[in-house]
Amino acid sequence: MALTDIQIKKIKPKENRFLVTDEKGLVLRVAPSGSKTFCFRYMLKGKPRIMTLGKYPSMTLLDARARLKVERDKIDTGIDPLDEKQKIELNTFTDLFDEFWEKELSAQPAGKERRRLIDKDVLPEWADRPLASITRRDAVLLLDKVKGRGATVTANRLLGVLVRVFNFACERGVLDFSPLSGMRRSKEKARTRALADDEIKLVWNNLSTELSDHIPRGILLYQNNIDIYCMTKLALKTILLTGQRPIEVVTMEWAHLEKDFWIIPAVRTKTRTENRVPILPMFADVLKQAKQYGSGKKYVFTSSQSNKNHIDRLTLSNAIRRHREQMGIKERFTPHDLRRTMRTKLAELGVNDIIAEQVLGHKLSGIVGVYNRYQYDAEKRQALALWEKRLSEIIQPAPPDKNVIPFKGARHG
Repeated sequence: MALTDIQIKKIKPKENRFLVTDEKGLVLRVAPSGSKTFCFRYMLKGKPRIMTLGKYPSMTLLDARARLKVERDKIDTGIDPLDEKQKIELNTFTDLFDEFWEKELSAQPAGKERRRLIDKDVLPEWADRPLASITRRDAVLLLDKVKGRGATVTANRLLGVLVRVFNFACERGVLDFSPLSGMRRSKEKARTRALADDEIKLVWNNLSTELSDHIPRGILLYQNNIDIYCMTKLALKTILLTGQRPIEVVTMEWAHLEKDFWIIPAVRTKTRTENRVPILPMFADVLKQAKQYGSGKKYVFTSSQSNKNHIDRLTLSNAIRRHREQMGIKERFTPHDLRRTMRTKLAELGVNDIIAEQVLGHKLSGIVGVYNRYQYDAEKRQALALWEKRLSEIIQPAPPDKNVIPFKGARHG
């Protein structure tokens, strides 16, 4: 149905930028900041195109439809409106970012997360700014705002995206040079958090998804009724069990699972190399529960909002942040700290560093990484078996042997 002015005024922003369809290719783009922009979305030579028309309410709905007719008439005469616009007008940041998303960012494992950073902190400031008007000083002030929230890591991630966006503009001939060239990231304090055994036990018990979880040795763990979405609980368990990156876990597909391995495709990994993760009993049990909750879907850990999508990586962080104290854990921790905890335990168990790094999907360094193409499947399986055994012991320690009498010290005559 066609939009009305009343409907447009009532549209509320969401966490991510989204489009609302009008008619004949006219769409309204709504940013997290609440700004609304009319765009023309069309197909040309089999390729999708999107063109910014103007911001609402400066451009009214009637104006947008009139402009739409002009641009559609150009297509009928063989002219690509977007190409013409790029030739006769200065490209805005939004124009560039839309092209960057289509050509590059959308295909990256962390693409959606990087786009969220742009939607939240950049578009409210630069959406309609001509690229040539954006200076290094503008970028510094923008990043300072982010750092002012105490988000140094986020500012660094945002800088990384912006540097790549402007380099992309240079590669595409939109700019002659990048104003962000040579900008350095702020120093980050390396995290060293690894959970202690009693914390691991609390986390696992609070991530129960049913009245009982069946784990090796027939131990029953009763649910603590913590209010976290079941798929989020299972994803957090998977990070602790396998040591894989949170983004790799939440984007896991059933098609990536073989009988004995979870195959993480190269396009989904940070190192751009395939990682084969052996599936052992406790991990298999998590997958079995996930199938019961989301049978027939593409992703293993489906979103509570849409069965067609996977849960968001930030959902994991938010769940921990909101329920950490309820779990009984005093010190802050993140999903990535579960990965670090697993790696620390592998070291405690005497697992060779090369094997442990292979389990986590890290590249071998130097010339060894170039020439050694062995996949270490058997060794990784042995390492994960040791870890599952140790995790089982942490979750539910074996009862003391009744035949052993505790030593209370020597008697003095």
